[in-house]
Amino acid sequence: MRNPDALKPEEWDLWDTWMQAQRLLLQEIDRRLQSEIGISKAEFSVLVTLLRAPGSEMRVVDLAASLGWEKSRVSHQLTRMEGRGLVVRAESGASGRRTGIGLTPEGRRLVERAVVAHGGNVRRHFLDPLAPEQAAAIRAWSEQTINRLGQGGTGTTEGAAPE
Repeated sequence: MRNPDALKPEEWDLWDTWMQAQRLLLQEIDRRLQSEIGISKAEFSVLVTLLRAPGSEMRVVDLAASLGWEKSRVSHQLTRMEGRGLVVRAESGASGRRTGIGLTPEGRRLVERAVVAHGGNVRRHFLDPLAPEQAAAIRAWSEQTINRLGQGGTGTTEGAAPE
């Protein structure tokens, strides 16, 4: 008797093809960010998050939550970026502890350049090759997946109303 959850060969092929395409796309986007701007994907993520924050500053704990990273990872990343002059730690709250982080003028200049370069690479390697119908299908599937799995969702549909 066949397990109903077992994937058929063509389903495995679809999954493997999707995973390879995703890996190659992300590798190319990340490689270009590094070669054109000189920053890693992690640095870009931190800089963009700070750029979008009110006053380009936020508490380290909020930055970690926004990125979905462990606080220790954020702390190590910020130490490296502070050494490069991209971010500066600031006092935050009544205790006077250095729990805040903000962009330096150099960090702001760099992230503004990076956003333009990154956008061009996303356009060139992801958006431009898509037909409008493909883009619509990817958007619909992505939104469906986010609604099903994102923001603490379990990914199960037991007891859920049919869509």
